[in-house]
Amino acid sequence: MSWHGNEESEPHDEGGRRRNPWETGGRRGARNPWGVQGDGARRDGEGRPTSTPDFDEFIRRSQERLREMAGGRPGTRPGGGGGRPTLPSLPWPAIVGGLVLAVLASTSAFRVDASERGVVTRFGKFQRTVGPGFHLKLPAPFEQVTKVRFDTIRSTDIGAPSGSSENLMITGDQNIIDIAYTVRWRVKNAEQFLFQLADQEGTVREVTEAAMREAISRATLDDAIGPERASIAQVVAQRTQEILDSYRSGIQVQGVEIKQADPPAAVDEAFKDVSAAQQDAQQFLNQARAYAQQVQAQAQGATAAFDKVYEQYRLAPEVTRKRMYLETMEQVLSKVDKTIVDVPGVTTYLPLSELQRRPAPAREARP
Repeated sequence: MSWHGNEESEPHDEGGRRRNPWETGGRRGARNPWGVQGDGARRDGEGRPTSTPDFDEFIRRSQERLREMAGGRPGTRPGGGGGRPTLPSLPWPAIVGGLVLAVLASTSAFRVDASERGVVTRFGKFQRTVGPGFHLKLPAPFEQVTKVRFDTIRSTDIGAPSGSSENLMITGDQNIIDIAYTVRWRVKNAEQFLFQLADQEGTVREVTEAAMREAISRATLDDAIGPERASIAQVVAQRTQEILDSYRSGIQVQGVEIKQADPPAAVDEAFKDVSAAQQDAQQFLNQARAYAQQVQAQAQGATAAFDKVYEQYRLAPEVTRKRMYLETMEQVLSKVDKTIVDVPGVTTYLPLSELQRRPAPAREARP
């Protein structure tokens, strides 16, 4: 390879040998592209110090490196004479085309998980819905894919328990109730879920609240805070689902749970007093019913016994009458001191002084 022209123009030493182009002024030594010698000074071709850098070697090395990267071979300028080596043209269109193809391929293939559905849009317009697996589409920005999860149960809280804020409603008996509840829902139609509603969670919140107000307005306060809470929640879930289906929202309601149903905080103490009084009244009513049932059972037993005695009296009136007399006298005289004289013609001595000194029997306390 020639350097700086033909061989005839290159320097030779006294013996006819071609001088090393890196030798300057009788000194041998490798010169870097900037002409810096071992002493650190910049020198020209004659070995004289200079301040202008020599770029030829730097350009030559740069061209060789580019040729190695591009896979080319050293060449010379046309026209003969061993001109300066040149860099062959690089295949830039092929490189650019490969990059474009790689980008298009990376934006054309996509994967959908088992719990997802992919909604493909072309310039923002719905095209199709794809299931789990690998799929192809037109590269971006022509077609875009939006993945929607189907197995995620989402919860929306309405009202806040623990009294941090109030969600007041009017019951059917014109009372006020502070209620907090949660609605659980998931996606059942990806296309409708994405394109029919602008604010999915906000719509679910508003529809559920409207259904809850409708159900509370038909129930009493005692039912709303008592045993009817579960049935009210079920009615609200059904009504919410009906409204969302009419909107074609693509949402499936999983259930509604009432977490709190209490009177307002301002009247909570008074409401507790009323509730306690109602419980006491109910307790007294239960005791009265129990006593009435007991008395009625005793009366029914006495009636049955009298009916049996009456049947015997009809069969033998005299005997039955005497027996009833004796049983009655037995019940009366069994609790007092007594002396019975039933012998004709016999005068019985009665110790009246002893009878007077005897203490009077205590009367039985009656209820």
